[in-house]
Amino acid sequence: MWLKDLSIKHFRNYQDVDIDFNPRLNVFVGRNAQGKTNLLESIYFLALTRSHRTKTDKNLIQFEEEQLKIAGSLQKQTGSIPLEIDLAPKGRITKVNHLKQARLSDYIGHMNVVLFAPEDLQLIKGAPAFRRKFIDMELGQIKPIYLSDLSSYNHVLKQRNSYLKTSHNIDETFLSVLDEQLVEYGSRVMLHRSEFIKKLEAFGRKKHFEISNQLEKLSINYQPSVNYIDKERLAETFLQALEKSRSRDLFKKNTGVGPHRDDMVFLINGIDASFASQGQHRSLVLSIKLAEIELMESITKESPILLLDDVMSELDNTRQLKLLETISQNIQTFITTTSLEHLQNLPDNLSVFTVNDGQISVN
Repeated sequence: MWLKDLSIKHFRNYQDVDIDFNPRLNVFVGRNAQGKTNLLESIYFLALTRSHRTKTDKNLIQFEEEQLKIAGSLQKQTGSIPLEIDLAPKGRITKVNHLKQARLSDYIGHMNVVLFAPEDLQLIKGAPAFRRKFIDMELGQIKPIYLSDLSSYNHVLKQRNSYLKTSHNIDETFLSVLDEQLVEYGSRVMLHRSEFIKKLEAFGRKKHFEISNQLEKLSINYQPSVNYIDKERLAETFLQALEKSRSRDLFKKNTGVGPHRDDMVFLINGIDASFASQGQHRSLVLSIKLAEIELMESITKESPILLLDDVMSELDNTRQLKLLETISQNIQTFITTTSLEHLQNLPDNLSVFTVNDGQISVN
């Protein structure tokens, strides 16, 4: 798949911009704080209906404006698909082929993107919430039912936490009903995640072995907060864990066990990667991103769109070459950079754009 064009209105520092893209490589050059990252963020937002940089939608709307609109034409093997997101104070409206989508899971998945940004090193060193967000974003693109199950789980979780916080006299029967609902959706979420991480590990291990010159073996361990052994008994184990945690939950007035507390750990040659060098961290994240591309292709039968936000300068020549090998294949890529000097061996078929204070011009 590839994004043919993009229309941006009142997003970050973009007032009103229309751009046509190259099906292969698009390079955006400009000084810092001119809007290069904002452009990639708008493409990410069009694909996933949310930003990778902020949880607050209001931050995305241009100063003194009340709403934003992003639209684009996506070319897939089955034909061209117009996508559109309108974001206003009352909420967001998503459209596919000019038709409103009732649910998030009906929209996400039409356009698949893989983003590689400097903050991705937080995958290894950051808090568990960063890794959960990574799973949610990537898995949600390739398995819409996951988003539906996750949304249902989060809805019940919010209900349960609210009940724990606001009720002076807890109705144990009502809490048990909430527990059963939490177990139903939460068990599905954990099984989706477990399957996804196993597949990602299989592709990532191969990529990392190549990038490390056959010296390092990558493993990814899923660490659900419910310590289950047999997936057939997961629901039963989850319910027992909630019952065991109930006195703790009543005291702290929140839910102490469930997918909202899951984590995963990356291992290099069996050792926790958080103890590895900065160079090894970069190699690992690069391996994961390249693995994502192959995993998405294997499931959707389409190449995702690759977004590289100022990462080429972070990589040494060996890692750049590995990334460029992927770019040279049939995958549309967007690169932001402050200079073209360190970009070597780029494919011939490319378009270069200059970004200056929210204005984009073709070189």
